[in-house]
Amino acid sequence: MTQEGRGRSQARRGGPLVDPAQAPAWLSRLIASSGRVDPAMLAAAPPPSEDSPRPAAVLVLFGEDGGGPGTGPDVLLLRRSDGLTHHPGQVGFPGGVAEPEDNGPIEVALREAAEEVGVLRNGIKPVALLPELYIPRSKFLVTPVLGHWLNPSPVAPVDFNETAAVARVPLAHLADSTNRFQVRHPSGYVGPAFAVPGMLVWGFTAGLLSSLLSLGGWAEPWDATDVRDLADAWGDVDSGPTPDGEAGW
Repeated sequence: MTQEGRGRSQARRGGPLVDPAQAPAWLSRLIASSGRVDPAMLAAAPPPSEDSPRPAAVLVLFGEDGGGPGTGPDVLLLRRSDGLTHHPGQVGFPGGVAEPEDNGPIEVALREAAEEVGVLRNGIKPVALLPELYIPRSKFLVTPVLGHWLNPSPVAPVDFNETAAVARVPLAHLADSTNRFQVRHPSGYVGPAFAVPGMLVWGFTAGLLSSLLSLGGWAEPWDATDVRDLADAWGDVDSGPTPDGEAGW
């Protein structure tokens, strides 16, 4: 069975796709933990039995020293265009809805990443899956595909009408307590958020990142009682994308 096919059958429960001992030491703990994740830890609600959620996947792509020598492990994030009808300006992972020709979630995640930010697929090794997560608002059933960026390639928005900026964000920046807080949506939702130059990370993406930091052993203590109104948090975003579409640091 191909890795893509194995990924399809494994998507519901998640788990390693490679031997964690063969991965870099900084990534091995996360890979090993991927098979022991309770989906309730990551998702707010299970898919309703009467619905037919649309299968989707995101690529959570981990590299190293993308910000220069010594910057350590990082993760690839993108900021959606402000002109989009759905989720304008929001930050997420590359990904999207499965197409009929896609052979499982790994294929979906790699295809979408190539289409959105121009990443070269042959430089990426899928290393683990997390359990399927249901997104009630969009009715997507999303499989997070964890990838190790063995041979990083240049990335940038392929279509500025869809993607405004791309950034390799050091995990140390995300774990830093000065960059972590919670946001309150007008609906009453309260959840984790991260301050990244040119980006406010919140919602599904921030919740998943928060869990990954814990699972991978990168999390540091932070003040979860620091709750900010979402509008105020948006106003605090300190810089927009640079002309080449990469978020400024």
